[in-house]
Amino acid sequence: MQAFIDWLFGIVALPAVGLPAIFVVSLISATLLPLGSEPAVFGYVKLNPDMFWPAIVVATVGNTVGGAIDWWLGYAAKLAVVRFRQRRQHLQHDREHAEHRAHPARKHKTRLDAKYFRWMRRLGPPTLLASWLPAIGDPLCTLAGWLRLSFWPSLGYMAVGKFVRYLAMTVSLMWIPDAFWHGVGDAIRQWF
Repeated sequence: MQAFIDWLFGIVALPAVGLPAIFVVSLISATLLPLGSEPAVFGYVKLNPDMFWPAIVVATVGNTVGGAIDWWLGYAAKLAVVRFRQRRQHLQHDREHAEHRAHPARKHKTRLDAKYFRWMRRLGPPTLLASWLPAIGDPLCTLAGWLRLSFWPSLGYMAVGKFVRYLAMTVSLMWIPDAFWHGVGDAIRQWF
């Protein structure tokens, strides 16, 4: 098992793999898995300062693709729920019809759908500018798919929010002196 772990770490080592590793880490961190990509981007840029802009762009693209996957997961979940409700209503209608009861054909939206429709119409895809926020950003992308917000505008707003986050985080972390990071490393080594 140790050999496998060493091999896996060797494969995703940032200096050896570089931008593809940034893309993969950013993509995975944008799904509902708890993984932060900012340390990987910062570490890569710290080791290769001339790759600042490529790293920011690749991280943004990877994170945006992950947000798009979340959007599609939300959309697929909504379709599954709608199909389930339709099947259940159809079975109920068949049972009532078999019992010779009058059942008027009517279509209605549930109160939940009407509530989300008002929220969606009021706020829409620009809410995905907040998709960079920790803890709520990824579920927000999934909710956008569930609410069937327009895909391309949603993707655009996701990309802008995620780009600004990577830019702000990386620039602010680069301003912190190296002595601080060495102190953090020393503190961690003392704990272990």
